[in-house]
Amino acid sequence: MIHIPKSEYARRRKALMAQMEPNSIAILPAAAVAIRNRDVEHVYRQDSDFQYLSGFPEPEAVVVLIPGREHGEYVLFCRERNPQRELWDGLRAGQEGAIRDFGADDAFPINDIDDILPGLIEGRDRVYSAMGSNAEFDRHLMEWINVIRSKAHLGAQPPNEFVALDHLLHDMRLYKSAAEIKVMREAARISARAHVRAMQACRPGLHEFSLEAELDYEFRKGGAKMPAYGSIVASGRNACILHYQENDALLKDGDLVMIDAGCEIDCYASDISRTFPVSGKFSPEQKAIYELVLKSQEAAFAAIGPDKHWNQAHEATVQVITAGLVELGLLQGDVDELIANEAYKAFYMHRAGHWLGMDVHDVGDYKVGGEWRVLEVGMTLTVEPGIYVAPDNQQVAKKWRGIGVRIEDDVVVTKKGCEILTSDVPKTVTEIEALMAAARNQPEFAA
Repeated sequence: MIHIPKSEYARRRKALMAQMEPNSIAILPAAAVAIRNRDVEHVYRQDSDFQYLSGFPEPEAVVVLIPGREHGEYVLFCRERNPQRELWDGLRAGQEGAIRDFGADDAFPINDIDDILPGLIEGRDRVYSAMGSNAEFDRHLMEWINVIRSKAHLGAQPPNEFVALDHLLHDMRLYKSAAEIKVMREAARISARAHVRAMQACRPGLHEFSLEAELDYEFRKGGAKMPAYGSIVASGRNACILHYQENDALLKDGDLVMIDAGCEIDCYASDISRTFPVSGKFSPEQKAIYELVLKSQEAAFAAIGPDKHWNQAHEATVQVITAGLVELGLLQGDVDELIANEAYKAFYMHRAGHWLGMDVHDVGDYKVGGEWRVLEVGMTLTVEPGIYVAPDNQQVAKKWRGIGVRIEDDVVVTKKGCEILTSDVPKTVTEIEALMAAARNQPEFAA
């Protein structure tokens, strides 16, 4: 399985500390354990910022970065080894493992943090932290600061400036390294196989969750511990609900099914949407809407590159979709006026994409100084135009109602434009129909 190498985490910490003010300290907690019900926990997933700097997968841990510290700039507080707890909950790195396996210069037991961390903070002018994202940790941080303040009459020097770590860290996360792109390609490859499998398995009479099971099987088979987000399997009119999650409806002959799903590898997400006919054959109306969405996506790809700004891809999809809706008779009027009046939003109400990385809706500003951000090599994003004709839209002919189509791929900005990471999933009408027809002749997927 592909992972981010230890050297990459060290490079990130150095890069962050190089941006920090002199005589400062950065403090970042691990994600808390989330309770599912009573004493049962959700599968643990590390906080993305914490993971980005440490690669340390355990809860109850705190990263501390102190540029210029004589005894080592990277301090990690974590749980001690405990054979009894490890028998129940799994192995822990402990302080030795934190240094040996995760590159910490110093490691201390998390239970000693109240005694040790105020001494590391004392005398520093500035504290960088993830303010506002973890209320309980913010409270602990102020308690440690107040310990220092209480000793000011003895000469202790509390910090006089507190700065959100987000801006520095999230701008770093926006630019993906070669190692990150390699991991994201792997996540995309596994997710692509899952989408193909779902298309092959699709039959009238199954349920949406039947296809979700095919996705989950392929994710785990490929080594992914979990989906990157709640998988959407939306058939018929459900495809017009953007974040549909029930996944329990019957798959009916004549309907489309839209799947929006991707897995996560080493905390990096993939995000793919495909729409296909339950029966394996598009109706004329479904085909017309589908090919319009596909055409708009191709226009978006052409608008992505290091000389383009963030919004150009979205503008390209709006232009193509609005003109196409007029041709199909779903909108009436002048295309430019319809765009200016945002008439297309009755059918296309979301944007064409978002940043992608450790979070499926990844961090990073879309505007800089009030202007759309110019794309640069190494940025990763989704391209996901869609058309959704509401089932109760009385302004259009009945034959169009309830058709929902979204097509989504993941791309990385390259020197010449963009590379599509998720191109292994069939996308044209001909390819989809051929794949589904062939699957019906395979015993593995026979009804």
